[in-house]
Amino acid sequence: MALEAGKATPAPQGVNIMAFCKDYNARTADKAGYIIPVEITVFDDKSFSLILRTPPASILLLKAAGVEKGSKDPKQDKVGTITIDQLRTIAAEKLPDLNCTTIESAMRIIAGTAANMGIDIDPPVLEPKKQAVLL
Repeated sequence: MALEAGKATPAPQGVNIMAFCKDYNARTADKAGYIIPVEITVFDDKSFSLILRTPPASILLLKAAGVEKGSKDPKQDKVGTITIDQLRTIAAEKLPDLNCTTIESAMRIIAGTAANMGIDIDPPVLEPKKQAVLL
């Protein structure tokens, strides 16, 4: 389930809705404006446990670049630029949710997302693909 931070409202999730809303809103109050995915485990007695995930990389990249949306043609039209330090910060935040173990690997994953959105990184992290010449 993905909900806007601090704004959970009653809906049929099979849990004590008021307790869920209070718990979710309290745990996400410092992340206003982000969509925070959450894993909910519901037990037989309708009690629950929450595991909060990090916001999507695309949202973090847009905020860091100061733009509202990505490019329709990311190879031709660039919408913004982020620094290597901003990339490292985003990668460190996303690392627990990514399928990698090092910050460098996380940075490459996030850099790929940025490239697909038309967001450049200064200095570049990824090398452009080179076409092989067949003889």
